[in-house]
Amino acid sequence: MKPLVGIIMGSSSDWETMQHAAEVLDKLSVPYEARVVSAHRTPDLLFEYASTARSRGLEVIIAGAGGAAHLPGMTAAKTSLPVLGVPVATFAIGVAGASNAALCAAAILANKHSSIAASLEAFRERQTSGVLGNPDPRTPPRP
Repeated sequence: MKPLVGIIMGSSSDWETMQHAAEVLDKLSVPYEARVVSAHRTPDLLFEYASTARSRGLEVIIAGAGGAAHLPGMTAAKTSLPVLGVPVATFAIGVAGASNAALCAAAILANKHSSIAASLEAFRERQTSGVLGNPDPRTPPRP
C-alpha cells in the first residue's frame, strides 16, 4: 500500500526519536515513508518533498529535527497537508495558538473535503500575496 504518512527528520541522528512514530504506525498498520530531509542542509529537497507530498498520496507529515521547529515550520510552508512537529507538538497559548489550531484542523479536513481544501488554498495564497506585496515592515500595508 502507498504511504499515507511521511516521517521526515533533519538528520539520521533524529531517527532515535522518530522511530517511535514509525513503531506506532506499524502497530496500527498505517503505511508510511521515512526520510532524512534537512531544513538547513537540503532546503531544496525539503521544498520538493513537501510540495509533492499530496500528489504522491501522503495525507499527513510528521516532522522532527532535534530541538528546533525549523523543519516542521518550513515543511508546513510548502504543503497544505497537516504537519505534526516533533518536539513542537502543541499550539501556542492565546490568539496565535487558537488560529493555528483551526488552520491545522482545516488542513486535516481538507484531505477529504474539496471545498475546505479550496478555501485553505485560497487563504494561503492571500497570506503569501500579503507578504510579497509588503515585505518592508516599516511600510503600512497597501489596501
